[in-house]
Amino acid sequence: MRATIDVDGLRKRFGQTQALDGMTFTVRPGTVTGFVGPNGAGKSTTLRVILGLDAPDAGTALVGGKPYPTLETPLRHVGALLDAAALQPSRTARNHLLWLAHSQGLGAARVEEVLRLTGLDSAAHRRAGGFSLGMRQRLGIAAALLGDPPVVILDEPFNGLDPDGIVWMREFLTDLALQGRAVLVSSHLMSELQDTAGHLVVVGRGRVLADTSVAQLLAAVAGDRVTLRTTAPDQATGLLANAGATVTPNATGLTVSGLPSEQIIALLGPRGVPFSEISAHRATLEEAYMELTKDAVEYRGTR
Repeated sequence: MRATIDVDGLRKRFGQTQALDGMTFTVRPGTVTGFVGPNGAGKSTTLRVILGLDAPDAGTALVGGKPYPTLETPLRHVGALLDAAALQPSRTARNHLLWLAHSQGLGAARVEEVLRLTGLDSAAHRRAGGFSLGMRQRLGIAAALLGDPPVVILDEPFNGLDPDGIVWMREFLTDLALQGRAVLVSSHLMSELQDTAGHLVVVGRGRVLADTSVAQLLAAVAGDRVTLRTTAPDQATGLLANAGATVTPNATGLTVSGLPSEQIIALLGPRGVPFSEISAHRATLEEAYMELTKDAVEYRGTR
């Protein structure tokens, strides 16, 4: 099976709300694709359409070239975690997985394997209803991997994980991609996607706002800006502004745009303005996300 997710022209309306308005993107094998956007952007609806839980008004969503409802033993083709609470709380973790495995014609050996992969082997005989959110996330991921699928879809997989769990999840997602799988991760935690995703699909108001590699997006947002660290910010700001630069404070010093590093050094050095660092601005994924979605936020607080 071809390990891709192809979303093409999806439209979906709920009453007066246009949830999807031409959503189009492709998730390719061998990379983690981050799927991000503000509340109401259409992320959850898109995932539900991909997995056959909602029918689109128009457009298509294919997994490995086929609509999800046409897949036989779907866990062998695509594994998904949309809701970590979607389990029978009285079942043990092992029995929960055995029940799912039996429905797909999978054996008990694979259950033991995914319990080990997700670090739940020591909790296999505990009732799932007593699990923390982080452990439920792991159990949901174990269920998603039962059929060893070439396509994996995870919605907010970092939720509820402690710091060790977050490190594990980063490495786990990277390993899935290195195995050649197509991995789609919906998340609000930009810092985690920056360390994990190779590609990013940013959505807002039911449309794709950006579909690009993380490296390209960060480079575009950083632009020609320079980070300047100085113990004389007022003096530096005055000199640089007079030379035509735009200068704004940041958490560690000043961000300068409109002048290259060499010219900044030439301006500050002869005038004795001290500085400890002049470097190309390193944009964060959160910064890029905020810039892209600033006009697509449905609910915004006041300050």
